[in-house]
This record gives sequence, structure tokens and C-alpha cells, in this order.
Amino acid sequence: MRTMETTAPAPAGVTGGRRPVRRGAVVAVAVAALLVAAPLVLGAYPVSMMTRMLAFAVLVLSVDLLTGVTGMPTLGQAAYFGVGAYTAALVGVHLTSDGAVQVAAALLAGLASAAVTGWIAVRAHGIVFLMLTLAIGESVHQLADTWPLVGGGNGLAGMPPVSVFGAALPAAGFVYWWVLAVAAAAFAAVVLVVRSPYGRTLRGIRDNEARMRALGYRPGPAKFGVFCLAGAVAAVGGALWAAQARFVSPGDLGFEVAALALLSVVIGGSGSLWGPCLGAALVLLVRDNLSAYVGGHGALVLGLVFVAVVFLMPRGLAGLARPRRKEVRS
Repeated sequence: MRTMETTAPAPAGVTGGRRPVRRGAVVAVAVAALLVAAPLVLGAYPVSMMTRMLAFAVLVLSVDLLTGVTGMPTLGQAAYFGVGAYTAALVGVHLTSDGAVQVAAALLAGLASAAVTGWIAVRAHGIVFLMLTLAIGESVHQLADTWPLVGGGNGLAGMPPVSVFGAALPAAGFVYWWVLAVAAAAFAAVVLVVRSPYGRTLRGIRDNEARMRALGYRPGPAKFGVFCLAGAVAAVGGALWAAQARFVSPGDLGFEVAALALLSVVIGGSGSLWGPCLGAALVLLVRDNLSAYVGGHGALVLGLVFVAVVFLMPRGLAGLARPRRKEVRS
């Protein structure tokens, strides 16, 4: 005698929740494999360009942490990016070429500088906060442009090739792998923070700070903490930039860099983390490469891309990967 077994269908939320996670994991592994394999198939110049993109993406990640996750639009992260770059270069010139030491020193310098300036900045809101961060960035830019210790307007040169575990990395491919490893670690750390209870608090502050305060949360310390964290992340990006270029100038922390970082967040998709990193690569590709093919009008192309994204893709490039939810009508 045969018996028929009936199995109740799994809830739609269970299967529907697993498939995007699995798809996302597969895409992440594929992207990671392509990034790791890039120096094996590309020449020195494309690899150097990708190294700059990774370093700049870490800066953009710090901007998204403030702007997209916490709702604090900023134009000052280039200041901490420059602090990290100059710190790493000074350590490389005067102390050691060890990449880990340079990154650690840059992280501490960025954290300290963000703590000194952040306790004032986080007291402001909206456009006032944006203007305060702009003032911080311009002040640090002027300091770098006039301080003889860091070379003033001539910049800081003479940084030796970065080394890892005592071995120098003179080739572009090895420097790329080092930058990729540190950038991946920074991205993973930010993702863990954003997905933690603290990260949910930050998103709550972004959505409705008054309600969070009414629920018993203290937005001030939370905003100060994320401001310091973002400063440290930006400084790590600066250390990676210096490791690739082996030269730092005041132009590396000017208003243009801050504006391009914020533009990358908007183009990539504010708050998505990976989207702004993709936006950072696109922005540098247009500025450094495509500009030569359009008569040097890269800024105009970026402006057109920005307008197109605002009108056609309000959620940025990351929004293309998010399926729209269909409204269920009763």
C-alpha cells in the first residue's frame, strides 16, 4: 500500500529571503575573484589605476557612513583622508616602510583629528553641519599648503616603496594586492558596524532623530562615535593612496576631492555601502581617463552623469540591484 506524503509549501518570506542572500554571496565571491586576479591579466597602468580607485573607494565609504547611513551630509572627509596620507608618508620617510605600521599610524591620526573636530561639528544639523565640515576641510587644506614640515605647496615626496612582512613591494601588482587587502578589511569592518545594533541606531537617527531621542537614545554620543569612525576610515584610505602614489600634495585633500567623494555616494546609491564604492570607481574613471577623450571636459561629463542619475535613478547604481516591491491591493 502506497501512502502519499504531502508537504506544506514553505513560506514565501523564507525562500524569498534566502535567494537574494545566496545571489549576493555569489556575486561578492565573483567580484572578489576578479579583483584578486586583475594584476595577472592587466598591465601596470590599469593596475595602478585600480589601486587608486580602491584607495578612493575607502574615502567614499567613510562619506557614505556619515551621509547615507547616519544622514549627516559632509564635505570634510577629504581632510582626514589627507591626514592619513601625510601621516603614512611621514612614517614612510622618517621611520619605517612597513605598510601595516603606516596604516595603523594613519588610522590613529585620523581618529584623533576627527575626535578633536567632531565634538563641535556633530552639534550642528543639516546645512550648518555641511558648512562646518567644509570649513574643517578647507582649514586642513590650508595647513598642508603652508606647513613646511609636510612640504607646503610642493607636497611631500621621497616615500620609499611600501613593504609587507619585511619585503618591499616595488611592483604595481603587489602594491595593488596590499591595497585590496586593506580596503576589503575596511569595508568588512564598516559592514559589521552598520549591521550591528549601533548601526540600527544610526539609521534611526537618520530617519527621525527626535523620535530616537524620545525613545531614550542619545543621538549626540552616537553621532560623535560615527564621526570618529568615519575619520579613521578616511585616514586609512589616505594611507593607501600614499602607498600607491608615494607622493602627497595639498591637492589630495582639497575641495575637489571632497566634492567628488560626495558625488560618488550620490551616483552609487546613498546608504548601500557597495554602491558608493562602485560610484568611486566610475568617478575616477571619468576624471582620469575619459576626460582625455572629451577634450579635458571630464567635469562636464561628471555633471551630466550626476543629473542623469538624480532624475533616472534616484537610488543610484545600487538601486538597479534592488527589486521594487509591488503593492498588494486588498
